[in-house]
Amino acid sequence: MFKYLLILPIKLYWFLIPKSKRKKCIFRQSCSRYVFDKTINEGIISGLKALKYRYYNCRSGFHIFENPFTKQIQIILPNNCALEEYEISERFIHNK
Repeated sequence: MFKYLLILPIKLYWFLIPKSKRKKCIFRQSCSRYVFDKTINEGIISGLKALKYRYYNCRSGFHIFENPFTKQIQIILPNNCALEEYEISERFIHNK
């Protein structure tokens, strides 16, 4: 029941704001889709944790680089975690 308090604003966001006007996510799976899926599949607590994680990490402050050992693109997030290439938005992969 409570999960709909998180799902409803996401659905409204998808309905009211065209894709072309939405903020571009650094993650391969958009932040709204990630939070939506976590909430639907794992419940409100997991959805809120996902929202907090994405809110603090899908913004400026990340660093993108090519790993010299693997030759894969990686991103260091503001919380100092590294994203692997399969987790990064394709727009970053194709621009390197």
